[in-house]
Amino acid sequence: METAKAVPLTCHGHSRPVTHLSFSDVVEDDQYYLISACKDNNPMLRDGVTGDWIGTFIGHKGACWQARLSSDATLAATASADFSAKVWDTHTGECLHTLQHAHIVRAVAFPSQPRPQILATGGFEKKLMVYDLSQSSLSPNSNSSSPTSPTFGANGPASRPPGYEIGPGVHKSTIRSIIWGSDLNVLITACEDKNIRWFDVRTRSPIATYAVDGTIGSCELNPSKSTLSVAAGKSAYFFSGTSPGQMLKCVTFPKEVASVAVHEGEGKFVTGGNQDTWVKVWDLNGDGKGDPLDVWKGHHGPIWSLGFSPDGKLCASGSEDGTVKLWKFCEGGYGLWK
Repeated sequence: METAKAVPLTCHGHSRPVTHLSFSDVVEDDQYYLISACKDNNPMLRDGVTGDWIGTFIGHKGACWQARLSSDATLAATASADFSAKVWDTHTGECLHTLQHAHIVRAVAFPSQPRPQILATGGFEKKLMVYDLSQSSLSPNSNSSSPTSPTFGANGPASRPPGYEIGPGVHKSTIRSIIWGSDLNVLITACEDKNIRWFDVRTRSPIATYAVDGTIGSCELNPSKSTLSVAAGKSAYFFSGTSPGQMLKCVTFPKEVASVAVHEGEGKFVTGGNQDTWVKVWDLNGDGKGDPLDVWKGHHGPIWSLGFSPDGKLCASGSEDGTVKLWKFCEGGYGLWK
């Protein structure tokens, strides 16, 4: 398939670098949603197909490092430099839970199930924590009024769900990313000690580890959850999404890779660099030595996050330049591309 050259959709609104973005699953009638984390403290919810702004989650007091939606898009989770993770209702914008930590939170993950009641967090504490959101206790001064303006507020009840640590003492430095696998009993972490680790949630212990060569930029599952893609140093690593620790392929490039996302259906993957402003499209069966299949130009800063939509028809990129761009990745018309 030759991807037709279409002008990307640019999503404005953030005032600082975009650190992370992720999609929900397809919810109903081919609809899905996109959330972006940003150093401006304010994660944004968007229509995934058009990029149209739906709302901004207001409440964090520091840079937001990671943001994820539940598979059914009813909940959002955010990790922040204000030493907290928050869980939000995406319909009202209410902050449902604030999980206080002792240091910066870099990563959050929901299990892939509707309106999940558990959340994993990690960050500078070097601890992989799991919280039971159904067991939260409300603080006495909670105010549950719902905001009426389109800008979402954090005036929901602040709750303190009980949490426990997975793999105590295993992480030797900051946890950069957390992925909840297709198997709900498996949690995956990407750590600044250059290790990808797989944990069994039931035994709370590691079941596999893979050391990568270089600082980890991104670590994400593809929408079908069949492949885990990791950008580290000058390489893109592809692991099985179902067999812990099984590496499928490693592609090494001349320059450092900041982000990577894979589209198995098309046999392609995309990379974002931290030394240039382009998204590059590659053959998944190639070795990264030649020229890319395509180059998407339009950002004005490094690209820290990439992800394909759940239907595989577009790719989203989040950049240091403060914008999110949506790139068409299919033949014919789609969404706003007619």
